[in-house]
Amino acid sequence: MKQNMKKFYLLPIALFILLITSCGDDEIDPDNETNETEYKQRMREFVIGISEYSKGINSNFIIIPQNGVELVSVTGDNDGEAHVEYNNAIDGNGQEDLFYGYNNDDEATPSDEIPYLKDLLDISKNSGNKILVTDYCSTHSKMDDSYNQNNSNGYVAFAANQRELNNIPNYPAAINAENINEINSLSDVKNFLYLINPDQYASKADFITAITATNYDLLIMDLFFNDSEFTGTEINQLKNKSNGGKRLVISYMSIGESEDYRYYWNTDWETAPPVWLDEENPDWEGNYKVKYWNSDWQSIIYGNDNSYLKKILDANFDGVYLDIIEAFEHYE
Repeated sequence: MKQNMKKFYLLPIALFILLITSCGDDEIDPDNETNETEYKQRMREFVIGISEYSKGINSNFIIIPQNGVELVSVTGDNDGEAHVEYNNAIDGNGQEDLFYGYNNDDEATPSDEIPYLKDLLDISKNSGNKILVTDYCSTHSKMDDSYNQNNSNGYVAFAANQRELNNIPNYPAAINAENINEINSLSDVKNFLYLINPDQYASKADFITAITATNYDLLIMDLFFNDSEFTGTEINQLKNKSNGGKRLVISYMSIGESEDYRYYWNTDWETAPPVWLDEENPDWEGNYKVKYWNSDWQSIIYGNDNSYLKKILDANFDGVYLDIIEAFEHYE
C-alpha cells in the first residue's frame, strides 16, 4: 500500500485546550496516540451501522465496501486476525487496481503492492465474503491477464477500459465467466458490470435497454440518472438478463466523501460548511472529505426515512456498494 507520511505539529496551548474540551462523541482527538486505530474503528462502526440498519429492513440486503480492505483485519494490517464483527457485517469486498491501474490505467500494478492487498482480501474471502476486483486496463491482452489472475485467486473480476465507468466494454466479446444461472445471492455471482456514470445514454429507457441486452450476473450502478432516481419498477427491469435469467442490482453510495451534485447538498455549505464537511478532493472536483464519524453526516447516509440508504432500499436494489471506505487514511 502507499504509505502516508505522518507530520506532527505542536499546537498552541489554547488550541490544545480547545480540542481537548470539545472532543465529544462525534470528535476524535487529533493528538491521541491511538488515533490511527481509532479512525479505522470509526469507519468499521459506520459500515456495521449501515449493515444493521439495512438488514433490519431487508435481511438479504448486500453490503460491499470498496477499498479500505485493511478494516477486515483486527490490526489493520495483512498479518492480523480477521475482525469478526466487521467481516460478519459485510457480504463482500470491492477492490480497485489489484492487478492493473494502481499507478496508471492500462499499466500493471507494481508487483510489490499485490501480495499485501491479496493477503487482506483473502482474510475477507476466508471469512465467507465475495471479492469483486475492478482492474483498469484497455489493452486486450491485459484485460485477459486481469481476468486470468483474478480467476486463479478466486476473485470475481471486471476489466474496466474506462476509469469513468461509463460504458459496457465490447471486449471480451463474450462476458468473462458468462453463465445462464439464476443469480439469487452474491455467492452465485461469476461476473459483474460496474457502470455508475450513465452519461452516454440519452434516457433511462436507453440505459435499461442496454443493460438488459447483457448477461452480467451483477450490475453496480447509481441510484440516479442525472437528477432522477430510478424507481423500483425500473430496477426490477434491470434485474432481467438477456438470456432470461435474473441478476443482482447494487447501488453505488459514497460514505467517505460528500458530493455537491447529490440531492442532499445544501448550497449554504459553500459559505457556512457544517462541522463535518472538510476540504475538497483535489482529484475529484465537487467531492469533499467528511468527518465520517460525525452523527449528522451519518444521518444523511442512513438510519431514517430521508436518508440516502433508505432511498436505495425503497428503489428495490439488492444491496449497496460503499465507496471511499479508505477515508481513514486521509485523517491518519
